[in-house]
Amino acid sequence: MKIDDVKNICVVGSGSMGHQIAMLCALGGYHTTVQDINEESLNKAKSALIKIMDRWVSKGKISDEDRNKAFDRLTFTISLEKAAAHADFVIEAVVEKLDVKREVFARLDEIAPPHAILATNSSTIVNSLIADATKRPEKVCNLHFFYPALVMDCVEVVMSEKTSEETAQIAMDVCRKINRTGVLLRKEISGFVANRILGALTREAVQLYEQGIADFKDIDLVCKKALNHPMGPFELMDLSGIDVAYFVSRQRFAETGDPADRPAACIEEKVKAGHLGRKTGKGWYEYTDG
Repeated sequence: MKIDDVKNICVVGSGSMGHQIAMLCALGGYHTTVQDINEESLNKAKSALIKIMDRWVSKGKISDEDRNKAFDRLTFTISLEKAAAHADFVIEAVVEKLDVKREVFARLDEIAPPHAILATNSSTIVNSLIADATKRPEKVCNLHFFYPALVMDCVEVVMSEKTSEETAQIAMDVCRKINRTGVLLRKEISGFVANRILGALTREAVQLYEQGIADFKDIDLVCKKALNHPMGPFELMDLSGIDVAYFVSRQRFAETGDPADRPAACIEEKVKAGHLGRKTGKGWYEYTDG
């Protein structure tokens, strides 16, 4: 298979990452189907995309005609069979839990055509831990977008020992077609490149906070003023979701057994309280509807 053979893309999961990845694919010219088990989530995803694209049109980032064409190429469904049955390329963007992803990939392997590539948007889980749930490990890879996908340019394409060169090349070509910079990693490591660097900074920031060295607001301020970061680590956790950071830490700890990789107590407290960041209106900071 070559890039010209990729016509239909399926995105599994319509959450904060999935719906924006789907719009990137639609803007790139692909017939794209977004699948989610929750009808309400699909409706929220569609409404969110309409608002974003309307804003893009008003700012002149995209023409009204191109916006309409993208939505014409975009379909929403609760049926995985309908979404994946004719897909040439699948991007999974469900919750960051290994057992859930393995279950999704096992079903996709049964539904998607034999030639279809199955990619995971996991931010930390290497694809070899998922690929053996399928009969096509050579067609499985990581395609890690960054949040928010409609803004962030980079995509990490990660190969396992069983990922074929053809799969990696098509994944890189898909990135190019949807106007994103793909970076190919030929060797797996949990967290890949960006999140290993970000994770180290975030762990240190959380330790400084828990040790009472500085308040989280001041740590964010230092990172922005002294390191010239656009956002502090606590602001970034709120943006991407504190539950995402929690699940990533749990998965890392399950893989390494290193107590240093266990979720921090302050992170676990916020997840249990349901204070997950911007999406719930409260995390490290509080947010209004505006």
